[in-house]
Amino acid sequence: MDEKRMTDEKSKSRVEQAKGKAKETVGRAVGNERLAAEGRAEQSKGDLRQAKEKGKDAFRH
Repeated sequence: MDEKRMTDEKSKSRVEQAKGKAKETVGRAVGNERLAAEGRAEQSKGDLRQAKEKGKDAFRH
């Protein structure tokens, strides 16, 4: 796997985490539990992607 693709995957994980956090915050602020839950799910997806990339990095070194 080339370095650019790894960087793209790491960026995607950060974007997913940030979007998820924003959705969760807005959902809680307006009392929309569905939006808050979607935000938590997006954050988890970003966390999993980030963990996968960290695992790949550990095996690369």
